[in-house]
Amino acid sequence: MGENNFPPLPKFIPLKPCFYQNIEEQIPPPHHLTVKRLYYLWLLHGLTLAVNLIGCIAWAIGGGSAANFGFAILWLILFTPCSYVCWFRPIYKAFRSDSSFNFMVFFFIITAQLVILIIQAIGLSGWGVCGWIATISFFKINIGSAVFMLIPTIMFTILAVLTFIALGRVHSHYRGSGASMSKAQEEWASGTWKNPAVQQAAFNAATASAQSNPPPYSQGPSYPQGGGAY
Repeated sequence: MGENNFPPLPKFIPLKPCFYQNIEEQIPPPHHLTVKRLYYLWLLHGLTLAVNLIGCIAWAIGGGSAANFGFAILWLILFTPCSYVCWFRPIYKAFRSDSSFNFMVFFFIITAQLVILIIQAIGLSGWGVCGWIATISFFKINIGSAVFMLIPTIMFTILAVLTFIALGRVHSHYRGSGASMSKAQEEWASGTWKNPAVQQAAFNAATASAQSNPPPYSQGPSYPQGGGAY
């Protein structure tokens, strides 16, 4: 494992990266695209929260409650790093070492985030998000501000749909991989879910299996490796 490289912070900031992330090096080849797409999904989540902050500024300027602006700052500062630590890192480690425990953590957290995204897309006033209810009702008060609010509203909706799709695809892989709740409990009880030696052995086994039994890509359509979110 190399030196921590994420998040990539400027040198003038007196903080160091907390994680080492290298999808090409650490993730078995069959799962590269899946993990990249999940990473793009996390980036879209952070971008949506940032755009929501701009929408809430326009909301406040147009006569809305300033409390929405305050909550929007809180969601951006809190949810962006927490979503990375709480669901992207677990799924990264799950695909890296075929860890049932980390798959279960991912399912629990991403489901909770999906529920939150649906609430944010709905847009209850006072939550600090520009959802549909808040945006449509504000068109009667200030059209200019409402137009700015509409952008994060659409982004929250798209993000919720993509998160649901991602959850379904990862769950399909999980069901077909032989992972189970009992295996996750065994990993927790034995501590293998956080043992670097065991994780490396699992990665080596998965990589060797992929090389000896390459997936039949020729039987289906090919997709660009640049990927989008999901």
